Amino acid sequence: MFALRALAGACALSLLLPCAGAIAGDPGKIPVIGAEPGKVVAAPDKVSFYFAAHEDDWQLFMNPNAFNDVVGGAHKTVFIHVTAGDAGLGAGSGGRKRPFYLARENGALQAIRFMVDADKIPIKDSEGPVSLDGHSIFRVRYGNAVSYFLRLPDGGNGAGFEGTGFQSLKRFANGNIDAMFAVDGSTSYSGWKDLVQTVQHIISFERGRSPLAQINVADLDPSINPRDHSDHLATAKLALEAVKDMSCVSRAFYVDYASAKLPPNLNAQDRDMKSAVFAVTLDGVIDFDHRTSWHHYDGFYSGREYFRVQQASGDCTRGPAVAGQR
Repeated sequence: MFALRALAGACALSLLLPCAGAIAGDPGKIPVIGAEPGKVVAAPDKVSFYFAAHEDDWQLFMNPNAFNDVVGGAHKTVFIHVTAGDAGLGAGSGGRKRPFYLARENGALQAIRFMVDADKIPIKDSEGPVSLDGHSIFRVRYGNAVSYFLRLPDGGNGAGFEGTGFQSLKRFANGNIDAMFAVDGSTSYSGWKDLVQTVQHIISFERGRSPLAQINVADLDPSINPRDHSDHLATAKLALEAVKDMSCVSRAFYVDYASAKLPPNLNAQDRDMKSAVFAVTLDGVIDFDHRTSWHHYDGFYSGREYFRVQQASGDCTRGPAVAGQR
């Protein structure tokens, strides 16, 4: 752990870099992002929200931006993990000592504690279920970072898994199923709108009076982020619908699996930061007696972070007219 901590230091925020140019007929390439180069900027009153379908998505695709937000780029950083990442096991353990979904959550929490504790003395966290719109959701606060775990079933290829009743975010968003049930039995959602409203209230509550919010999601443009996981895309849809009527919200859109085919664009320091966070994530999974996938990560994603930014519009010098906490 101490060796891993040495890898993580403060660094400049990553710039938005254009993707590799498209080659006609080559599915391994994606076209140039059509936005002007920009960056995720630090702001003392910003609350930054990272939407992850699975408990290692933000580490793989949205880092070192997440690290930079946690260590000073934002007033508060909120990680919203939508599915349990259970791979069809539900609350099962797959023959190991603890449920797989809890192992993945432990990995995410270890990574967040690691980022918060960079150059600091570890502190005590606050955790437990909170009630929002009648839904019980597991929430953890650690320093200036907050995590939510909605624990909805992993959707696999979009069809869902037999072990969890073929539930998936894609099918839910499309109206193919009327309800989704958290794998731990903590709550259920009656229709897509119910889930959107719950996430909307999470954002409003955590944002409080902060004048600027930022959401970080997978890019829904298939020409930029092709062949992405259905859970990633449905999670992005969920977040975007939740903030569509909110003022002063910037949006950062990330290339997920397709980034593996793009040139490395992180400098050595940023790559070390990203690798350290993912290594701690995997250590948390191993602690709960489940296997990990370091080689898959190291060979494809460690040196890359591709995203584009849609800046917030309007007067963002005053907080929104909503109740909540800072």
